Amino acid sequence: MSNPTKDEVQLSANGPEGTKRQSVKRKPSKGRVSAQGSRGSKKTKRTTKSQPLPNIEVKVDPQQPDEFDPIRPEEEYNVIFRPNAGPQTEFLASGEREVLYGGAAGGGKSYAMLADPLRFMGHSAFSGLLLRHTNEELRELVWKSQEMYPKIWPGIKWSERKMQWVAPSGARLWFSYLDRDDDVLRYQGQAFSWIGFDELTQWHTNFAWDYMRSRLRSTAPDLPVFMRATTNPGGPGHSWVKKMFIDPSPPGFSFNATDIESGKTLAYPKGHSKEYQPLFKRRFIPAMLSDNPHLYDQGDYEAMLLSLPEHQRKQLLEGNWDVAEGAAFPEFDRNIHAIDPFDIPNNWVKFRACDYGYGSYSAVVWFACTPAEQLIVYRELYVSKVLATDLADMVMDMESGDGNIKYGVLDSSCWHKRGDTGPSLAEQMNQKGCRWRPSDRSAGSRVSGKNEIHRRLQTDEYTEEPRIKFFNTCTNIIAQLPIIPLDKKNPEDIDTKSEDHLYDAMRYGIMSRPRFSIWDFDPTHQSPSSYVPSDSTFGY
Repeated sequence: MSNPTKDEVQLSANGPEGTKRQSVKRKPSKGRVSAQGSRGSKKTKRTTKSQPLPNIEVKVDPQQPDEFDPIRPEEEYNVIFRPNAGPQTEFLASGEREVLYGGAAGGGKSYAMLADPLRFMGHSAFSGLLLRHTNEELRELVWKSQEMYPKIWPGIKWSERKMQWVAPSGARLWFSYLDRDDDVLRYQGQAFSWIGFDELTQWHTNFAWDYMRSRLRSTAPDLPVFMRATTNPGGPGHSWVKKMFIDPSPPGFSFNATDIESGKTLAYPKGHSKEYQPLFKRRFIPAMLSDNPHLYDQGDYEAMLLSLPEHQRKQLLEGNWDVAEGAAFPEFDRNIHAIDPFDIPNNWVKFRACDYGYGSYSAVVWFACTPAEQLIVYRELYVSKVLATDLADMVMDMESGDGNIKYGVLDSSCWHKRGDTGPSLAEQMNQKGCRWRPSDRSAGSRVSGKNEIHRRLQTDEYTEEPRIKFFNTCTNIIAQLPIIPLDKKNPEDIDTKSEDHLYDAMRYGIMSRPRFSIWDFDPTHQSPSSYVPSDSTFGY
């Protein structure tokens, strides 16, 4: 008995050769059919014993080719898009309300953005919006979608007039642009369950992002709402994107959404049923060129990125958010200058510096001077709309456990009475017990202060350590210092229109000539892990 596929099947049983097994669905006959008599004849009627089932043995002929395709693994099917392992997969699987996928160029961001809304295109109530800054930039996304979507969703239709994809389920995905802040009014009154911003740093401010969040809603309980963004470091909106997604948390970790101005967690108001609970979560997922093997393995794109100027190379190849074009302090390196907090010995010299502002920001920075005269910035205070007297109370409360604060340096303009006869801002703070002395604001002090910060940031050739370090809990100054721009008219100074309050406070403190003296040694407060002098009286 031959098999038409490729196998030779041999049947063997204890009964006669060629005996067939009865169908299990057919009722067994009451008699056998003999060659002499008719069916059911009493003469031929006899009881038969049940025969054992035949043993089936399959022999494969390796010489005979396949006539039918066997069932193959999933990867043999026509896969239109499969996310790369790592960041791209994490982005598509993220459950946070707002997620930024960015970093180095070539990480597969655009394809990930196009693929993310497809998981909802089977839902009739889905309405999505994918935005670029200009209409010209939008065309590339449209072309890529026209290449992908019809293969993934058979029957999906593209409307050039509406710039919209419509799935057979009725789900809609709109491609549009948002050039000016006024353009957000085009979406007023509309609702979307998914909104994506491609190249988020192309928007100068966070106005468009915040406004479009108000368009995010869904009436279907099984249809969640999401905002997604992709971008590289750099661009007009580098600073606000960094504040919103990069600075609040280490990369890859989910965190409660914060206000980018105050740094406070966005929470439900008092009296709400969810009083003081966080509103939603955000997440930043970094991507590198090496995460996209389709582009990285070729090597050509990496060579092109390596040929760029240093600041662009760090942004586009390394995905570094701590550099910016025209930055005043490119030598700042988070991996070198930011350190984990530790207990500061009480015998180290401690002092503080402040740049006061009510309408903008008040910045206070606390320093500790090591025996090697390396400065440690161990605390910061960054607040707005705070009166001078209230700021004095806040400063004294925060440093109550620090021991002796040797001195404080305050912006000398706080001593100016500016035509009034009452006490100056500095006098009000001093009367509260928060003592200050005026900073140096003489001619040339800004330039010399900037030069001293450069010197402090450099690595000492003998100690192989920078002359200043920052506790990584000082998130605002770590975020602002590397992206402070130079003054285009005076490259010896920074741009005073930038966010420079913490920079000015740090400059005041560094220029106060901080010194560590052996006379500051206190053996009763010596840290167990610090240096033990030979003479406990003189401290050396």
